[in-house]
Amino acid sequence: MSQKLDVAVLGATGTVGQRFIQLLAAHPWFRVAEVAASDRSAGKRYAEATRWVLPGEPPTEIANLTVLPLDAAFKSPIVMSALPGDVAKTLEPTLAAAGHLVSSNTSANRMQTDVPLLLPEINADHVRLVDAQRRKGWAGALVTMSNCTIVGTVVALAPLREFGIERISLVSMQAISGSGYPGVASFDILDNVLPYIGGEEEKVETEPQKILGALTQDKIVHLETRISAACNRVPVMDGHTVCVSVGFKHKPTLAQIREAWENYQGHDLARELPSLPKPVITYSEGADRPQPRRDRDAGGGMTTTIGRLRECSLLDYKFVTLSHNTVRGAAGGAILNAELLVAQGYASHVMDTLEGAQTR
Repeated sequence: MSQKLDVAVLGATGTVGQRFIQLLAAHPWFRVAEVAASDRSAGKRYAEATRWVLPGEPPTEIANLTVLPLDAAFKSPIVMSALPGDVAKTLEPTLAAAGHLVSSNTSANRMQTDVPLLLPEINADHVRLVDAQRRKGWAGALVTMSNCTIVGTVVALAPLREFGIERISLVSMQAISGSGYPGVASFDILDNVLPYIGGEEEKVETEPQKILGALTQDKIVHLETRISAACNRVPVMDGHTVCVSVGFKHKPTLAQIREAWENYQGHDLARELPSLPKPVITYSEGADRPQPRRDRDAGGGMTTTIGRLRECSLLDYKFVTLSHNTVRGAAGGAILNAELLVAQGYASHVMDTLEGAQTR
């Protein structure tokens, strides 16, 4: 790419917005040109409007940007959204219709029939739903990132689809960063486990069926499987751990499962994307792994770590997955989705304009 594409980050002052800023600071394709947030932050320098909670400080070139209001006329062709759901529900489609490529981390539009719910290493071909958006008159596109809890589980299950996934039971142990800032009160989470996260189990039980489904013309045929989830908040800063049990139509051997994981390279359409996890999956042999503190940063936080594969007395097999919830499960995943849009030519008119400006 001869010139980086400008990006606007919406919800830039929040925890996921900050992770967007951090990951985009040295991105080979993208440059943060605009940041936007609520009215209480608009008009301030980004450094002044943001209570930075990540290590270090905001990148200097972004720290000096003026925070725009959410109703601004954005110039950037690519929009990264970390908006609250009630705002995202209408603003994201509006921006997509107006010609922006919107890559969202928000749940508001995930289950819309013509909006792809992307994990490119698994279902990059689902990006073709954007063609349906274009046919209804949108000049841009809207793609979404999945719920952060299910990333590791779905990545682990994708290579096993050939065996017929019939039933899934999972129990999550979710990091406090998943609740944003200021998040869970210390009085509630320290020395404690919270066995309820509002709305989480419903997302975890439905989104994998769309992600693991098959693209047929202008819709996704959902994977026919039953999922039961129990979601818990635990006193860990980053990294969602999930204990998974799976029942198959055609029960594989332990060796076949391990081989499927070890050989999995990711979807063909995604293999050259700069943020693709390398490797997509890593298996930890330790009897006490994966662990958030030791394994969440694998592959720069983009790799899924699996461990403790064994027989299950109720279903067929059980194992543990771990993924970094604010990197692979949020900002990093949305950046990867934007890369897929660009690589598949959905920003070609933007790239042509930039190249033309460079030659004049």
